[in-house]
Amino acid sequence: MTAPGPPTGGDPTGEPGTGKSGASMFDRDTLLAQLGGWRGMVDATLPTVAFVVANGIAGLRTGIVAAVAAAVVVFVLRLTRRESVQQAVGGLFAVGIAVAIAANTGQARDFFVLGIVRSLAIGVVLLGSIPFRWPLVGVVAEFLAPSHLGSMATHTMPWNRRTASDVPPAAGSADPVHGTVAPAQPSVPPELHWRLEPRLVRAYSWLTALWAATFLLRAGVQWVLYRADEVELLGTASVILGLPLTAVVLVVTLWVVARLHRHRTTGPGPDPVG
Repeated sequence: MTAPGPPTGGDPTGEPGTGKSGASMFDRDTLLAQLGGWRGMVDATLPTVAFVVANGIAGLRTGIVAAVAAAVVVFVLRLTRRESVQQAVGGLFAVGIAVAIAANTGQARDFFVLGIVRSLAIGVVLLGSIPFRWPLVGVVAEFLAPSHLGSMATHTMPWNRRTASDVPPAAGSADPVHGTVAPAQPSVPPELHWRLEPRLVRAYSWLTALWAATFLLRAGVQWVLYRADEVELLGTASVILGLPLTAVVLVVTLWVVARLHRHRTTGPGPDPVG
């Protein structure tokens, strides 16, 4: 019997490892980086804040200039720092459409039309994925950080690559390091695809419904303020229901996904999401 050593292969919370290969280990930091990171979400709100402040001080034209300038500054800063510009490019494109709509109608409230329509569309698509047992949060989570070593674990993500040391030698083959013959390994049944496990489908469905409610709430509140032509309140709601609310929902999602990963790598246990 060996003395216990420091946990290896554990998750980012410092809990003990699972004993399986790290090929499917969940990493919050890596997953956040794939989603753009916290800074990416902050950068996405800057053009809206610049528009609301400048529009309230000096009118629509100044607000448009401020929004475009903020989006360009975010893009240039990411470019000069050699950071990912994918989200910045998307934000620059969205701001361009928003200011074009507002400039064409001459109404400051129309700057938010694209955001309202986008939130509504995303919410409807998220809800629509649940009855088909393809909850989109599950699709995205399993693509970015597979929770098992099944068919979806073949994506070449940084935390999902297997090395030669991770693969046990075949039965009867020689071990090049120790010069021994590997014993026959007991057959292990392949793990189920996540959509074949009711627990995972149920958990991802609830998470998808949570994200859908977030987007639909954002669209509903902004639509009411849009109809009332309350530009300042519309901008405030856009910011509050943007980054802060998204951060809360994202933290909940990461917590649930981490528990799902631990469940799949440690075996059956209490249902992590009820």
